[in-house]
Amino acid sequence: MSGHSKWATTKHKKAVVDARRGKMFAKLIKNIEVAARMGGGDLDGNPTLYDAVQKAKKSSVPNDNIDRAVKRGSGADAGGADYQTITYEGYGPNGVAVLIECLTDNRNRAATEVRTAMTRNGGAMADPGSVAYLFARKGVVIVPKGELSEDDVLMAVLDAGAEEVNDLGESFEVVSEPTDLVPVRTALQEAGIDYDSADQNFIPSMQIELDAEGAKKVFRLIDALEDSDEVQNVYANFDVSDDVMAQVD
Repeated sequence: MSGHSKWATTKHKKAVVDARRGKMFAKLIKNIEVAARMGGGDLDGNPTLYDAVQKAKKSSVPNDNIDRAVKRGSGADAGGADYQTITYEGYGPNGVAVLIECLTDNRNRAATEVRTAMTRNGGAMADPGSVAYLFARKGVVIVPKGELSEDDVLMAVLDAGAEEVNDLGESFEVVSEPTDLVPVRTALQEAGIDYDSADQNFIPSMQIELDAEGAKKVFRLIDALEDSDEVQNVYANFDVSDDVMAQVD
């Protein structure tokens, strides 16, 4: 669909093996804790928890860590933190709109870290609502290509509520309404199609095309934001062509 999605997919693959994977593990564990607290520790009865656990497993988080997070979140074990979801809005270099989702037990610390990362990397905070309207909440399932064609994926998910299937290079992105995320993921499983992740994400309604210099600045900002333990997800409305991606790489 976009250079942003391709970049995010590539970055995710690298993150599994690079030196920062401990930070990524911590964020995946936090997702599991929150999902278990919200809907209980039964994976069959809590699809959000199921998806959080599957994503952690795909990212090589040890099973012991996953099990402990489920127990902490569901109250079976003591020690779980009271995490809150907070969304900040801002603008990055080249006027790129940025949505920052935090999962934190300290609102002041989260606000400070987000503001610092933004101001040090050419960004600026924005008033609530001034950026959010540029994005729509969607269900997004990432499917590794392997031997699959786009038609294979499309046929499996069409009746489950999928809106579109996008080619990201080494994987497919299946987009749906958030309420259709579980039916779409289930349809893939029933068709014997493996998937890497199933999440509710923010998809931009319009995108800003970036050159190599602009892309480097925006990537630097997003890296700085994602480096914070408080930040779970960063969404931005930019697009980069394959040529620009090659230059940036």
